[in-house]
Amino acid sequence: MSMSEHPGEPGQGGEPRLESAAAPAPFVFRSATPDGLPVPSEGPPPDLVGDSPASPVGRLAAVVERLSREVRAAQAEAEGRALIELAKGILVERLQCGPSQAARQLAELAGQAQVTLLELAVDVINQAAKDRMSEVTDAFLAATRTADDAQAESAAVRLRAAESGVLAANDTQAVADALLEQALRPLGAVAVAIWAAGADGSLSLAGSAGFSPAEAARWRYVPPDVVTVARRGLTEREGQWITALGRTAVPSIGLHHHPDGGRVALPAGTGGRIHGVLEIAWPAPLAPQPPQIVRQMEALAELCAHTLETHTSPQDGIREPRLLPDAGELMDLADGLHDPALVLVPYLDGAGHLVDFHIQHVNGRFLDPAGRPRAVVNGALLLEAYPMAAGDSELFQRIERVYATGEPFRTRRMNLTALVDQVALSAVADISISRHGSAVLLIWRIEDETARLASLLQHAQRLGRIGGFEENVLTGEITWNGQLFDLYGRPRSSTPVPLEELPAHAHPDDSVPIRRFLRTLLHHRRPAASAFRLQRPDGVTRHIRIVAEPVLDPGGRLLLVRGACQDISAQHWTEVALAATRDQLAHTEQQATERNRLTLQLQHAIMPPTQAPLQVPDLQVAVRYRPAETEQLVGGDWYDTVVLPSGLVLLCVGDVAGHGIEAATSMVVLRNALRGLAVTGAGPGQLLSWLNIVAHHLTGAVTATAVCGLYHPERRTLRWARAGHLPPVLVRDTEAAPLPLVRGMLLGAVPEASYEETEVQLAAGDTLLMYTDGLIERRDRSVEESLSHLLTTARSAPSRLDQHLDRLLTYSKSDTDDDTCIVGIRVG
Repeated sequence: MSMSEHPGEPGQGGEPRLESAAAPAPFVFRSATPDGLPVPSEGPPPDLVGDSPASPVGRLAAVVERLSREVRAAQAEAEGRALIELAKGILVERLQCGPSQAARQLAELAGQAQVTLLELAVDVINQAAKDRMSEVTDAFLAATRTADDAQAESAAVRLRAAESGVLAANDTQAVADALLEQALRPLGAVAVAIWAAGADGSLSLAGSAGFSPAEAARWRYVPPDVVTVARRGLTEREGQWITALGRTAVPSIGLHHHPDGGRVALPAGTGGRIHGVLEIAWPAPLAPQPPQIVRQMEALAELCAHTLETHTSPQDGIREPRLLPDAGELMDLADGLHDPALVLVPYLDGAGHLVDFHIQHVNGRFLDPAGRPRAVVNGALLLEAYPMAAGDSELFQRIERVYATGEPFRTRRMNLTALVDQVALSAVADISISRHGSAVLLIWRIEDETARLASLLQHAQRLGRIGGFEENVLTGEITWNGQLFDLYGRPRSSTPVPLEELPAHAHPDDSVPIRRFLRTLLHHRRPAASAFRLQRPDGVTRHIRIVAEPVLDPGGRLLLVRGACQDISAQHWTEVALAATRDQLAHTEQQATERNRLTLQLQHAIMPPTQAPLQVPDLQVAVRYRPAETEQLVGGDWYDTVVLPSGLVLLCVGDVAGHGIEAATSMVVLRNALRGLAVTGAGPGQLLSWLNIVAHHLTGAVTATAVCGLYHPERRTLRWARAGHLPPVLVRDTEAAPLPLVRGMLLGAVPEASYEETEVQLAAGDTLLMYTDGLIERRDRSVEESLSHLLTTARSAPSRLDQHLDRLLTYSKSDTDDDTCIVGIRVG
């Protein structure tokens, strides 16, 4: 490439003019040279769109674009030649020949295989290296060879070219550029970010490509415990594969630029230690990737880990090396701790994989859960000394995770298990794990059973408001715990109160039981207990229960007294409140019982379960009343049968809403009112209209249902009306059916109402039944289903009417515990 300056031609003002050869197009991988090196292809410069090529700005933009493409092409060519030179070196070592002979051999092999020199060089490197990159390449080639050989070969070249670019890069920013251009952009990715993990769990943006400088500056640091896509990739071994970033509501770099694009975050680690995260962005939703592509990206993340291993983070604009404390310094730190501590260093296998941790040092406070001496544990491998660490406690997994991510781990009461002579010995300990440089510090504090029980006892005394004491009767020494000072309302620096002075601190009315307690304890030398009211210096009176026992020497002489005091004030006042509540409840229950008894007596006086039969020619009349099974449910059901002065027979049943004395009183009013109104000779519809006025205005606006009928003995007809009540049932021969409904609303609902009446002709042998809903009502069935059961029972009518009504009550399936009335007549 050359750039020259020429004097201006006529008409151009003599200004200098920049000339260049044809500008190369953007970089693509293709074999345009004999050795297969990538070269630029032809294409129009995109930056010139919209600008005239003749303008100064257009010409300057063309030069800048051309120079940028030439730089990228030069970088690609250098990386390709680096791979070819590496392949030549492998042939020099394998064939024991000179560089020129190796170059000729490489060219001859490429010609025979009909591949480019670069592709053959990558194949030679893969066969010689046998590393992670070669494994990924071989797997990809095996999966895609038959489908698209060109794609498979270009993938192998991309991976090795990306590796070459990463190794040649002098910082993580150059690594990000090389990964995006060489390996990720052909896969459709548009941006990449490389995150370095800090020892405190933070993330810093070590390098990025495809994101704007402003966006990279905004995301230069992510504090610990902030959930981002990179954070999830750091904490999950499989990484994060997100179809569309905007659907997850998880923030990340470039979210506003590619909200619907896919995102991948893979942990970048080597030797069991994670140094950071490789995050890749796509402009569109990411479809599930085949395993070969997944392994390619994991190999690229491992490439980043080698760079991040030596990465330095800028602090206030100055690069400072990452501090890696020496294991000796960590040993000195462990020796200064008051808890058992182990210094662990990673133990890697031949392939560089973490398989265990070497116990480098145990401090002087070290206490083995199995009771083994320090020398047995010091210098051993962790899983050899504690094989159960990989079991249910997951201790080894926790240590491995801390070493990988640098995030400390702490927990309380972890169960530790050690095998000693094939016997599992367990202990409970508080655990702390932290990484310091390349070593891990493990601290555990085995729980002391005595201290734990003492703490448990203190909490029990605090919750139970119990204070303990001990008094030496020989020396006079008295010991109180802190809770007893609090019960007495005295400062803990004051002198405890001797037992003999206890009456002086108690209520005067309690002096007798206290002296009885002291005499039993000190003179009879037997355990004793008592309750008294303690008068504290602050004027508060507390109810205390004291329990004590004497301690005797072998000769039976009293040495000391130990005991406990419990504040039972809350219990005392609760018992007082319960006693008052019980008294009030008993009084209320007695009143309710008396009230129900009076109500039941009133109801039975007006509504006996049976009554003397009416003397009407060719007519049998029977009634039944069944009170509620529960006395508190005394209801308002009523019936009436009476021969009027006109010779007609009044038949009626009704039901007042509600229960108790109010319902029973309203029932009496309505029953007597209907009987008095019936002597006027009015029909059943008019009688119910008048009864509605009574229910609405004269009985405190109660509501009720009723059915009323007037039977004419000579004509054997029944005129009847209903007020919201179930219609009568007519039993004729072996059939039973309800009478057709007539219009009529319930009593007391409105000030005035009219009721429709109708007449039915009865024949000899007919039975007519009037009843209240207590006979058929069920909670789990509709009225229609219950009425159907009643009709089935009523069809089989016994010879006597009384037996018929008794049968209806016996086979009733009502479950509402309501009272029930039945009025039955039989003609002839």
